[in-house]
Amino acid sequence: MDITVNILLTVATAATPLLIAAIGELVVERSGVLNLGVEGMMIMGAVGGFGAGYLTGSPWIGLLAAIAMGALFSLLFAIMTLSLATNQVATGLSLTLLGLGLSGMMGTNFVGQPGQRLPNLDIPGLTSIPVVGRLLFGQDPIFYISIALTAAVMWFLFKTRKGLTLRSIGDSHSSAHALGIQVIRYRYLSVIFGGACAGLAGGHLSLVYTPQWVENMTAGRGWIALALVVFASWRPWRVLAGAYIFGAVWIGQLHAQAFGIPVPSQMLSSLPYLATIVVLVLISRNKRLTMINTPASLGQPFVPDR
Repeated sequence: MDITVNILLTVATAATPLLIAAIGELVVERSGVLNLGVEGMMIMGAVGGFGAGYLTGSPWIGLLAAIAMGALFSLLFAIMTLSLATNQVATGLSLTLLGLGLSGMMGTNFVGQPGQRLPNLDIPGLTSIPVVGRLLFGQDPIFYISIALTAAVMWFLFKTRKGLTLRSIGDSHSSAHALGIQVIRYRYLSVIFGGACAGLAGGHLSLVYTPQWVENMTAGRGWIALALVVFASWRPWRVLAGAYIFGAVWIGQLHAQAFGIPVPSQMLSSLPYLATIVVLVLISRNKRLTMINTPASLGQPFVPDR
């Protein structure tokens, strides 16, 4: 039973940064913007969070620094694409490359240094409950933030007037502009929110998952978060489910290596990325079948206006 609980705890820890980054990108894409710089914003959040926590001795300051770093990096993307009208795909890719290079330079002096770790909650009488106690009441604070963030985004998008406005911008920004909606303002706020979420996800990696700084420690999680948004068809609750599925795959390959399963370690390490490719292929196939079997005016999946 203890082994099962520990595996479930590690799955939750692995899924949390994927969930946060994907939820932020979902809001961005709902506004009609595609930001491929999630990986770059995550790695900048990771180095910013670790550096601030290490220098101040406070993981909470590190957490705030991670959020701020991601938001500032996304602001650069917003200025380039929304104000200067650069290509979103090229700018997002450039942002990722910039983040990977800049973070490596910023983190040079942090390699091998002991980091600050956000403490797990410990609620007397609840955390000690068998099985569910540690799973529900003994997680790190960012885990609870991720669940609350998912619920808040779901409520905002589908239960509020501003959420409806944001979705209408993503469906047709020209129609929204004709109605007097401040399209650029909504998109700026959405992009910054997405960047803050990516920074928070990166901060989770360097303050909770592995409280140390390692160059390129995001290891492609930003790209998996982008795939999660498509996997979820731009629905927050599906992002939640998908994040935990991908988290289970990520942790599964680590435990498979630990148990000595006779499969090359390189093959096991590639499982999360192979799962991403398989999911995207299946989604593409189902979308194509839907378009063949459904009248043009009905049942079309949401595709953000680029």
